[in-house]
Amino acid sequence: MVTIAVDAMGGDDAPKAEVEGAIRAVRSLGVKVILVGKRDIVRAELDKHEDTDGLPIEIHHASEQVTMDDSVKAVRNKRDSSIRVAARLVRDGVADGLVSAGNTGAVMATAKQVQGMLPGVDRPAMAAAFPTLKGTPVIVVDVGANVDSSARMLAQFAVMGDIYSRVIFHTYRPRVGLLSIGEEEHKGNELTRAATPLLKALPIHFIGNVEGRDIYAGETDVIVCDGFIGNVALKVSEGLVEMVSKMLRESLEATITRKIGSLLARRAFNEFKKRVDYAEYGGAPLLGVKGVCIVTHGRPNANAIKNAIRVAAEFAEGNINEQIEAELASGQLVGASAAAKAD
Repeated sequence: MVTIAVDAMGGDDAPKAEVEGAIRAVRSLGVKVILVGKRDIVRAELDKHEDTDGLPIEIHHASEQVTMDDSVKAVRNKRDSSIRVAARLVRDGVADGLVSAGNTGAVMATAKQVQGMLPGVDRPAMAAAFPTLKGTPVIVVDVGANVDSSARMLAQFAVMGDIYSRVIFHTYRPRVGLLSIGEEEHKGNELTRAATPLLKALPIHFIGNVEGRDIYAGETDVIVCDGFIGNVALKVSEGLVEMVSKMLRESLEATITRKIGSLLARRAFNEFKKRVDYAEYGGAPLLGVKGVCIVTHGRPNANAIKNAIRVAAEFAEGNINEQIEAELASGQLVGASAAAKAD
């Protein structure tokens, strides 16, 4: 049975969503969950739910909590924080992966320090799944782990995103694009122009530059960018979904009067929400660290936590890290660097 450690004190309303999401996960996914946090608080929340006796859920005490306002220094000083304890469980082999809705910077810094980095990876990257018009998700890497990236890092992101798309979403030969301001190769900034020859030299299906509007078209399976741009795209997308959902709901309530029409509209609206809801995709894996680390939304609901646990379990069972390490160690990036210098 796959075991996932959940940072029960990470989210804005912790541990409510974390506990309920863990219960949903063990009941439907066949996994074991270790809830990491202040024992009394987590136990009190767990006791609010009925029929939890016998479920494969454990509580592992952690006396400290990292908040969204904590600095990197504060994170390092909190040696017994829930995120650090959860990362140690992964490092020590007690858990196969961890899920956290906490401070993204704190989660990344802790995972790097405690779990360590895969050989051949300069910096970890967060990979988020975006909905598309084709109904299949596109993986965007990086969406916030690195404000500044090098061309070599973008090449590493492409390799990791390609593997993630193949293993988790079963994409045959993923189409990989580089996010820029135009499809033409000469467009973009210094970073994208330097990254292009590296990406061309990799044994992936690189299709060239793609624009922001292409994220949702479904013609690309993996899109690579630096974390600053990726995080802006992610937050704009979340805000747009909230706005469109609210406007659509208001319009339906104002214009539909007949019950049959209202019922059909409600079903269509619920289907729309499911297609664009971040909670359905479960969170963003931190690619490049040893072990499995999934970062979910800072305001998660129980469904988001459940799906984040599902992604963590699939990530562990798919041996994605082993594949990343093997492909990066095969000399691909060395060859890509040589090709770039030749150009």
